[in-house]
Parts: sequence; structure tokens; C-alpha cells
Amino acid sequence: MPKANQKTTKTKNTTKPTGSKSTPQLTTSGRMYIKATFNNTLVTFTDDRGNVISWTNTGSVGFKGTRKSTPYAATTTIEEAIKKAKEKGINSIQVYVKGPGPGRDAVLRVLRNSGLDINMIADVTPIPHNGCRPKKPRRA
Repeated sequence: MPKANQKTTKTKNTTKPTGSKSTPQLTTSGRMYIKATFNNTLVTFTDDRGNVISWTNTGSVGFKGTRKSTPYAATTTIEEAIKKAKEKGINSIQVYVKGPGPGRDAVLRVLRNSGLDINMIADVTPIPHNGCRPKKPRRA
């Protein structure tokens, strides 16, 4: 039995996760998801099953503050994302664009000159069918 001032230590056999997942087989086709907001542009590449291969945004490319919301920042971000995807072996993609930001137009310009085989471009921006309930009218 330990004394009052001594600490007891228990040993545990625990293993820490390795930190990164690896894709089992390399695929040459994938999906490109672009979320173009008014403040940022996020680009994610996935394989056909939806597992993320690579991603980037305007902040990770090096833009800060209001410069993140420019079309040039979106263009640079998309070029960086395409370069990462080509290194992973992606050749043909399906493109899904979401949001109203400046990255929407930049996507089409960069993709035309990217050298990737584009199977489809889809706009998946959510549109409210009835919208939110309006506020009560103000009492006089």
C-alpha cells in the first residue's frame, strides 16, 4: 500500500493513431468540389467513393484578409489544388461548384487550361424553395 505522499503509476498499452489515412488504390478519376463564398474559396478533391485526396483554400495559398475574397486568389487556389491532384494521379474529374463568390468564374477559366479531362460541371448551390418564415409585422 503506498504512502500518502507517493504517487502510483499505472502502465497502459495504448497505440496512437498514425495521423494520416492512405488511399488503398490510386484512381485516375475523381471529383472536385468548389465552395466559393464571398470571403473565401475552398477546393477539395475526392476519389469516386468520396474519400478526400487533397484540399486547399485561399488562406493556405498565402492570402490574408480582404485579398482572400478576390478572383485572383481563387484562381491561384484552384491552380494549386489541380497541381496537388495531378501529383496524386488524378486525370479526369467531375466538378461541383457551390456558392455565389468570385471563385465561380475563376474555376471555368482555370479548368479550361488545366489539362484535366472534365466529365461534368454541376452547380450544387442550395436554393431555398420557400425561404425562411418572415418576421411578424411591426405593431403601431
